[in-house]
Parts: sequence; C-alpha cells; structure tokens
Amino acid sequence: MHDHGAHDHHDHSHGGHGHHGHSHQAHSGHAHHGHAHGYSGDLTAVFAISIALNIGFVLIEAFYGFLSNSIALLADAGHNLGDVLGLVAAWAATALARRRPTARFTYGLRSSSILAALFNAIILLIAVGGIAVEAVQRFITPGPVAGMTIIVVALAGVAVNGVSAWLLARSHHGDLNIKSAFAHMLSDAVVSVAVAASGALILVTGWLWLDPAMSLIVSVLIVFGTWGLLRDSLDMALQAVPPGIDAVKVRDHLGHTPGVTAVHDLHIWPMSTTTTALTCHLVIPGGHPGDACLTDIAGVLQEKFGIEHATIQVETGDPAHPCVLVPDHVV
Repeated sequence: MHDHGAHDHHDHSHGGHGHHGHSHQAHSGHAHHGHAHGYSGDLTAVFAISIALNIGFVLIEAFYGFLSNSIALLADAGHNLGDVLGLVAAWAATALARRRPTARFTYGLRSSSILAALFNAIILLIAVGGIAVEAVQRFITPGPVAGMTIIVVALAGVAVNGVSAWLLARSHHGDLNIKSAFAHMLSDAVVSVAVAASGALILVTGWLWLDPAMSLIVSVLIVFGTWGLLRDSLDMALQAVPPGIDAVKVRDHLGHTPGVTAVHDLHIWPMSTTTTALTCHLVIPGGHPGDACLTDIAGVLQEKFGIEHATIQVETGDPAHPCVLVPDHVV
C-alpha cells in the first residue's frame, strides 16, 4: 500500500513529482503559504505594539492595585498578564508556523499555533482561580479602597485594550490563534469599563464589597470567554474535524466523483489554526483517473470546503489485495 503520509511533504516542497494524488497540493499549498507571508510583516508589528502596550499597562495596573488596595484592579491585571502571555505565545506560534518542514517535522511547526491557543486558555483559567480565592477572602475581611485610582487606571486599560483589539481585528484573517488574542483584548476592554464603573460606585456609595464582587464578576467573564477557546483548541489538538467543515458532506462529495464506487480511510484534521488537511482512499475500479481528475478533486475540496492539503490514494478494489483500512473504525 502506498504510504501517503510519509511522502506528503516531499511532494509538497518539491513540486509534487511523487504520487499522482499530490500533484495539486504542490500548487495549492504554496498558494496558501504565499497568503500567510503576505501579512506576516504586519502581524509582527501588531504583536510587538500590543505586547508592549499590555506589559506596560499590567505593571501600572498591578502597582496601583496594591497602592489603592483594589482586588478588582489586581484581578484585571492578572487577566491582562494572562493575555500578554497569550499574545507572546500567539506571536511565537505565527513565527514557528512559517518554518520550513524538516526530515523530522515533516509538516513544519504549524501546529504550534494550536498549542499556543491551548496554552492561552489554560493560563487564563489558572489566573481566574487565584483571583477568585483572593476575592472570597476580601469579602470576609473588607479593606479601604481608593475609588478614584480604580477609575483612572481602569479607563487607561480601556484605551490600551481597545487599541490592541483594533490592531488584531485588522490582522486575524480567520486564524483562531490570532482571533483568540483579539477576543481577549476586546473582553479586557469591556472588563476595564466594568472595573471603572465599580470604582465610581465605591466613591459614591462607600460600598467596599463592590470591589471583590467586581473581581468575581471579572473571573466569571474570563471563564465564559475562555471556555470556547479551550474547547476549540482542545478539539484541534485532538485532531477533530475543524468547525465549519461537514465530514459527511465531504465524504458524499468524494463518493459522487465519476468512477468512484467507495470512499474509505477518510480523515480531516487541522494542521494548524489556519490549515486543514485531508487523506482518503478512493476505490475506482476503472483504474487511476489521471492527474487532471485528482487536481480537480483537490481544487474543489479547497474551494468548497476550505481543505487546502488533500492527499488522495486511488485503489481499484481488487479482492485479491484488499485494503487493510477499509472498515471506518480502523485507523
């Protein structure tokens, strides 16, 4: 049997001179990489600016959080620190994703973007745990809080996070890795507005319990905002079919290709937060349909389903040489 996985990137990087099933991928893969390089320079600047702004703000917010005795400010600083780590991870992942495949890492390091999204989610959830514990303790023993300091610092956070979110919104191009960083910057801006509002209420009413209450609200918002990211990045890490792609429809489409009598060993998985791969075996009793047919199949898979990297193995269904991967539960 042809080991399509072993030769996949050989053909991809050398023009597809091996198995016929790869012929289109040499073209489509490079087209995709060209797109990635097109905005990589912009992304570097966006990440550098966003990280610098957020590191500066985290330091200021943590300093004034201690100074004003505000657990809500410290909670927000913890949230922002989590996002700085997430931004650094997302930036590193976009750089690693552009590394060329090697003999050991035959797909390159594109999947690092999935790990970055997962890391981002886990770090935020850990930060939430620490914030929530501190907030509960503050409920038991409330202390004096400087409301005006909270307002000023939180509004500065709105500006910093708003600028970062705007920069990332212009650059994510549908990439979950960058989109998750954008979502966190946007949620930070909203949270900072809420923290500023709690500072104003403390000034007016003197209700010190508002500060730990707001930090708990911040914690709940972080969990809600992070849960979707955690689920999506875990799905990607476990090689689930990416959202937006219906595996049944893909199978049906391949099964209706002229000459094809059966489809088996169909796998669809994310190679990164932007690139989807597919492998399958097509049973064509009439024999190999030719490169033009395979090129057409790969082209439609990219246009219709967003699957950029297809590897197709053709079989004739000879009963004397059955494929060992015929039952769908065999992988």
